[in-house]
Order: sequence, then structure tokens, then C-alpha cells
Amino acid sequence: MNKQRLTALLAKNESTKLDFKECLSIKTDWEKKELAKDVSAIANSKGGRGYIIFGIEDKTKRVVGIDGLQYPEEQIQQIISQRCDPPITIKFDLVSYDEKVIGVLTIYKSSQKPHQILQNGSFYLRRGSTTDIARREEIAGMLQDSGLLQYETIALNNVNVDQLDSNILMDYLAKSGLKIDYEKFDNLYPLLEGLGILSREEDIDKFHPTIGGLLVFGHKPQQFLPHTGIKIIDGKSSTSKYFDGPIISMLNWVEEYLGNLIRKSDYPMEALCEAIANAAVHRDYFSYGREIVVYISAQHVEISNPGALCNQNEIQALLNENNPCRRNNWLYHRLLVLDEKKRFLKTGSGLKRIKNSLADYGKVKFISNEKRNLFKVILPGGFKIIY
Repeated sequence: MNKQRLTALLAKNESTKLDFKECLSIKTDWEKKELAKDVSAIANSKGGRGYIIFGIEDKTKRVVGIDGLQYPEEQIQQIISQRCDPPITIKFDLVSYDEKVIGVLTIYKSSQKPHQILQNGSFYLRRGSTTDIARREEIAGMLQDSGLLQYETIALNNVNVDQLDSNILMDYLAKSGLKIDYEKFDNLYPLLEGLGILSREEDIDKFHPTIGGLLVFGHKPQQFLPHTGIKIIDGKSSTSKYFDGPIISMLNWVEEYLGNLIRKSDYPMEALCEAIANAAVHRDYFSYGREIVVYISAQHVEISNPGALCNQNEIQALLNENNPCRRNNWLYHRLLVLDEKKRFLKTGSGLKRIKNSLADYGKVKFISNEKRNLFKVILPGGFKIIY
């Protein structure tokens, strides 16, 4: 860490990836625990590498310095390695600044989240400038982002198999090239289990739909997963309409509704519908209580869905990416097979395509809000809403 880089960090405010500490003390067990907790919280938070800077008053950012000789890097490395699982890659530098010594602890970007504190079993992350215990859905989201958990294949043991639409299932199996005996539907269960559509309850040898199975093949998934619908709000009349059903049917109904609502022949409806389809397949389904919301006014259209960019992607990188991270990869591949409109076939460069399609109408904005775990696409309007 050089002085120029330290100066740039000191000019910033505390955030999920930057923390200022007035002193560095690791004499007691409690102090060691607090250091490990802060390091793991930054490592678990979205974004690139993070920093804890010691010797700076966090409110005023006045440089007070530390006794650098008292805390060698080896000791700090040992504390973190003994208390965090999996291990977190860090580096500790001492930098001379304003005739004082500043300690800079660099926490490198991690692909092994979530990191757990071994002494109490807790997971931490940063909420703005504060270290906090991670909620259940946040831990699950980190596991999913790191590839250790697939949300879609979690069993719904309170849901019966008859909640799945056999017509959609048969259509999927036929398009997948699988030969099926339609007279022996029960014999399909082991096959559907292998595909991740069903899960077996071992103790009583009973099958249940998985979450992904219900979302793609269910009659009405929102009966059991009420946060998975799409709400469209008409900003002019302040009325709203809610759409439910399996994902592809739901998208078809949304597109039909929007086609009747927005009557401007040259408005790129395909770009709007692509943004909504992207929201449905890439949203964070662990975020309960929030559905996809489409707000429409004459000035703009705002598509808001739960789930900031996954796997620490940045918007600028995604604009140039042909093989982006997909939060719900299982879901994506099932929809890819079923969707006759080929909405999910256009892999890569989706954000760029949406942006270019609306260039004549105005600026397209993409906003990833990590603190609220939201992703927004704001499209320019320039049309009349027809009633």
C-alpha cells in the first residue's frame, strides 16, 4: 500500500468495503474476535477488495496513528486464520502518513463466501458502514452466489406433486428429447427427481416439487411462493395489476397486457419485455416479501427486482460481457428449453442490447443497490398510456 493509494482511500466515506478504526488492539480475546468479525463482514459483502484503516478517527478522519511495531503481520494473519472459516486472504501494511504510522489491512475479494466465525458460528456482513449479523436469506444468497447451494432444487415438502401441470412437464420432456410413456406418469417421478423438478422425502418415500419445479411447471406457484409474481403499476392512475402463474405463462400475460397499455408503434417493446424476462430469471428468490415491480409512466418505465448483481459483477462489466454470471442457472436452462418465444436464447450482451434499442428515446439506467439487494432498470418513456 503506497501513500497515494492511502490518500485516495482517506478521501472516501466508510462503506461496505471501507472501515476506519482509531486504534488497533488485539491483546484480549474479545478484541481478536472483533477484528475477525470485521474482516469476515467485509469479505462477505459484495464488491471487490476491502480495507480496514487503523489510526484514523472514524467520525472526523483525523490522523492519530498507531504503534506499528506492536502488531506484526504474522500475528494478525494468525488471528484471522484461526477464527474465520473458510480462510480469508489478507495483507497488513504500515504506511507513514503525516509523520504518523497508519495500519492498512487489505481484505481481498473472496470466492469462498460466506465466511463464518468459528467461535460463535455466526456469519457477518456490512450494512453500509456497520458490521451486522447476516440474516438467513443473506447467508443462503451467499451460498448460492458461490455455487454451494441451488435455490431452485430445494424441496417444498408442504406441496404435493399434483400442483405441477402435466402438460408443461410433457412439453418440456418432449422438447428435451426424452421418450415418455404417457400412460405411466407415476413412473416418471425418478426421472423428474434426477432433473431436479421433484425431490424425494426419504423417510416415507414420497415425492414433492422443488422450488424451481413449481416456478416453471406449477399451476400457480404464487399460492405457495407469494413473492414470485409480477406487479405492474400504472403511474398515471396509481392502479396496479398483479400477474401470477408459471414463469413463461406469466411473462406471456405481462407482455400482452403491456402491448395493450403502451400504444406507440415504434417503441421497442422487445427491449422492455427482455428487461422483465431478465428480472424473472435472475431475481434473488431468497428475498421473500418482494415481487418484481414494473412502474409505468409517460416519462419512464422502471423495472425493480430483488437481487443486486450476483457474484460481485459490475454493471459496466456486464455491458461488455458475453457469458455473464447467472444467479438461477437451473431455472435459466429449463426456461431455455420451454420458451417458444426464445426470450432466454439471447445469451450475453442483454443489457447492451436493451440500452442500444432505446438510444433514440433517451438514456437507459441500470442500478444495482447492494444495501437494499435490488436491481433496477429504468427505461425512457415517450409514449401515451391507453385506457
